[in-house]
Amino acid sequence: MGPVIRTVLGDVPAEELGVCDAHDHLFLRSPRLPGQELDDVEAAGAELRAFREAGGQAVVQWTPRGMGRRRADLAALASATGMHVVAATGMHQAVHYERERLDRDRDRLAELFVRDLTQGPVRAGLIKVAGGFHGLDGHARHVMTAAARAHHATGAAIAVHLELGTGALDVLDLLCGELGVPADRVVLGHLNRSPDPRVHLRAAGEGAFLAFDGPSRAHHATDWRLFDALTALAGAGHAERILLGGDTTTAAARSAADGPGMPYLLRGLRPALTAELGEDFARQVFVANPARAFAAEWRTEASTGNAVG
Repeated sequence: MGPVIRTVLGDVPAEELGVCDAHDHLFLRSPRLPGQELDDVEAAGAELRAFREAGGQAVVQWTPRGMGRRRADLAALASATGMHVVAATGMHQAVHYERERLDRDRDRLAELFVRDLTQGPVRAGLIKVAGGFHGLDGHARHVMTAAARAHHATGAAIAVHLELGTGALDVLDLLCGELGVPADRVVLGHLNRSPDPRVHLRAAGEGAFLAFDGPSRAHHATDWRLFDALTALAGAGHAERILLGGDTTTAAARSAADGPGMPYLLRGLRPALTAELGEDFARQVFVANPARAFAAEWRTEASTGNAVG
């Protein structure tokens, strides 16, 4: 059948994914963000419809295990809106979990990741992991090792939260150098938060996908650097490695709350990209690149599943 995108409603040929927000959140919770949870189904649906009305066709949700990803609700929203939605398995930094949860899950992470990717009525379509600030601690290495094992079992892409955009080369050294994950199965997130062109060019040259996200009130200083980063990558022949996403992490950032939200990618950013770098570039970044980044020739299948969680 060839590479397919594993959405919450089933596998879709990669060429049918369409215009994609490559990094976002419809649901999210963390003890680090008290009172800022994304847990309202109606609000999530309104945001998804607003993105569809702006021309969007797909959203990749990077919310991993234990952070309120709500796969059953994702499936219901995808069915109601006609949007392609991709869910994540994986695990974030240790600070986002209660100690009890970490102690219970860490020793069997690879097994849990593979199960999420291959079993149940609502399957994940990527593995989310996270680095630290300018480095990788023991937890990050443990989770990335489990993610690499799950990748080798399934073919799924690994999406990486880079803390403040740092540590990209350390991540590639571990995942690709030590653990044997092909670089083109790795998506490095938040690179706009550390706009170092040397790191960007090297990561792209090694074959990884580079995800730039926002805008964000917390990281708004990166917005004006975005075009410099994209122009540098495109000029060096790496346009095929670029992904763009909204990374909406709080209710206040949603479009219904007067934030930029998901629609900004297509109403604000895409016209500016088209004017600056051309329609072919914009289409590549929003359509062709996500289809390649998140597609897989899935190597593990299971006929029985577990409860959605």
